[in-house]
Amino acid sequence: MSINKPRIGLFIGDATGIGPEIMVKVVAQRKVLSNCFIIGIGDHRVFRLGQKIAQIELEYPVYDDIAEVDSSKGNFVFLDLKNLDPKKLILGQISPISGKVVGDSLKLMVQLAISKRIDAVVYAPLNKEALYRGGYPFKGEIGFFAHLMKVKDGYGEMNVLGELWTSRVTSHISVADVSKNITQKKVLAAITQADSTLKRAHIEYPKIGVSALNPHGGEGGLFGREEQKTIVPAVQEAKRLGINVVGPYSADTIFLRISTEKLNAIVTMYHDQGQIAMKLMGFSEGVTVNAGLPIIITTPSHGTAFDIAGKGVANPNALKEAILLATKMASWQS
Repeated sequence: MSINKPRIGLFIGDATGIGPEIMVKVVAQRKVLSNCFIIGIGDHRVFRLGQKIAQIELEYPVYDDIAEVDSSKGNFVFLDLKNLDPKKLILGQISPISGKVVGDSLKLMVQLAISKRIDAVVYAPLNKEALYRGGYPFKGEIGFFAHLMKVKDGYGEMNVLGELWTSRVTSHISVADVSKNITQKKVLAAITQADSTLKRAHIEYPKIGVSALNPHGGEGGLFGREEQKTIVPAVQEAKRLGINVVGPYSADTIFLRISTEKLNAIVTMYHDQGQIAMKLMGFSEGVTVNAGLPIIITTPSHGTAFDIAGKGVANPNALKEAILLATKMASWQS
């Protein structure tokens, strides 16, 4: 194995969900390991449980200290944190114990990335409620990561499906609170974040489409004035900054413009406005990028799938895509 390959830290995710299973299934695929060196991170007992569920046995070195990891031993090794006994958990149920371990483990991974022990962080699905109840008072992991790295603004989630990226102005808030949070400053921030992130992904002059908030783009104010008051001025300001941006386009047609307008990214106004479209187009392949942070962090766009946890039927493709994207991004930065 070449020591020049990106070192990807791969966390097992919430142990009560499908994370251990899909991690095993991904590691078993040679294509995933061909361009990177993966350090699996978590409790090894949980990873062994994942192998049992997936009915796949893997051979790999296990380490207690990352300083001892030998990258010449193959393309995959496991760093055993010894921090979670799976016998204390019930698959498919929210566990504050598992949530705390998730928070503790991700905190460690951020430290490893900042200290250059790993080149990117990839994690299998976690459960936000479990994380919160486990002692990490954040509504989502992006806020948690920003807190750890003391990033105050300019960060947010981006979703990737194939060559299409999406960003959003608001995220994990009540639908009732969306409109009052659509400000010119926040719309412009989402556009500039999309532009800078895609340029980091080696797309030199990305074309970004911006979605409207109201039906039919507000119909000149008949159905709402957010477009006129905030979204259009933000788009105009982004153009003055040299960003290749178009819109706002009606939310019910903007995804139809991907090919006709050759869009690289779409900025939506709220969570489900973009996520419904992305998951319809490729639920099992979508990736979330925690953008605007000093390190690379990716994860599948889907959740812990408690309803099928332990059944051995989980699809690992989104986790695979998260690893492949993180590998590309790490290679671009090297």
